[in-house]
Amino acid sequence: MKIKKGLILSFVAPFMILISAIGLILRDNTKKIFYLPIGLMGISIILEKDVRRKLDRKSILKKIKSYQKVK
Repeated sequence: MKIKKGLILSFVAPFMILISAIGLILRDNTKKIFYLPIGLMGISIILEKDVRRKLDRKSILKKIKSYQKVK
């Protein structure tokens, strides 16, 4: 059974946030700053995917409505 690359990549952003949270909780105060960028990148990846999905849905809906008006 082949594992799709997209399926594996969909778990990367939540895993980044998890690593960041664990690092922020378990590390010393001086080393906590190193875990912030990976957490912020995970959050930004998730938000970017959400925004892109909403824009794609809007464009698809516009196309559907334009075809309905022609007929």
